[in-house]
Amino acid sequence: MRMKARATLVALVPALLFAAVGCSSTGAPATGRTPDPKGSEGSAGGAPGAPAASPDPPGSAPPKTGGTTLERSALAQGDLPGYQVSAQGKNPGAPDGQPQADKKACQPLADIMGDKPDPAARETVNRGIGSQKQMGLAVSASVSSYSESDAKALIARLKAAVAACGTGFSATVDKQTGSYREVRTADYRTSGDESVSWTTTAAGQGVSAQVHLVVVREGDTVVRLMALNVAGGLQKVLVPQEVTDKQLEKVRKAG
Repeated sequence: MRMKARATLVALVPALLFAAVGCSSTGAPATGRTPDPKGSEGSAGGAPGAPAASPDPPGSAPPKTGGTTLERSALAQGDLPGYQVSAQGKNPGAPDGQPQADKKACQPLADIMGDKPDPAARETVNRGIGSQKQMGLAVSASVSSYSESDAKALIARLKAAVAACGTGFSATVDKQTGSYREVRTADYRTSGDESVSWTTTAAGQGVSAQVHLVVVREGDTVVRLMALNVAGGLQKVLVPQEVTDKQLEKVRKAG
C-alpha cells in the first residue's frame, strides 16, 4: 500500500486498525515469507514499518504465544491458514491514545477504535491480520481482560451507542480527525456469551472506506475485531467468520 494512502487511513480509523493495513498491502500470498512482527506484548498495535509480506528483518520475532493468559489467547502466525498474523510495535507515525468523539453518546464507539476497547480494560493484546485470499482485507484483532462486570457494561454501552449514533459522529486522536457515517447494526454470528456488531463508513482527507466491527464478551475477556478493505474503497466488508471463530476458540482454551 502506498505511503499516502497509509497516512490517510490514520485519520479514517484513528489508532488500531492501521496496525493491520501492512499485513494486507499486496493481497497476494507471500510464499515462503513471514510477517514483519516486532513482538508487541500488549498495548497498542500500530502501523508497521514495512508490509508484512516482506522478509523478516534481523531480530524480528513471531507473536508471542506463551506468557500471560491474555498472550496465549491472542492469535499467532499459523493459527489461520491463508492469513498473515503479526504483532507490530507502535510506529512513530501512528496516532496515540483514545479517540475523542464529538458526541458524548458516541464515545464508546470512538473508544473501541483506540489503543484499548475502553479505559476499564486491565490489559490488551493486539494483532494485525492480513488476508492472502481476499485482496486488501485487513483485520485487527485484540483480546482484553476486565472484571466481568466491566466487560458486561462495555457491551451494554456499545449497544446503546450504536442505537444512538446512526447518523454518525466524528472522532479525534492526536490532532487527527475522522468522521463515521451510517452506523448500522450488523447481523453476525458468534459463540461468545454476548456480542455486538456494526458497520460504518469512515471518511477523511477525501477518502472513504467501509469498516465492520465485532465485539464479543467471553466471561471477563473482551474480543474486539475490526475489518477494512484497503483496496476496495466503499465495497462492503465483514470480519471473516473463521477469524472470529478461531479467536474465540483460543480465548476459551487459554482461559
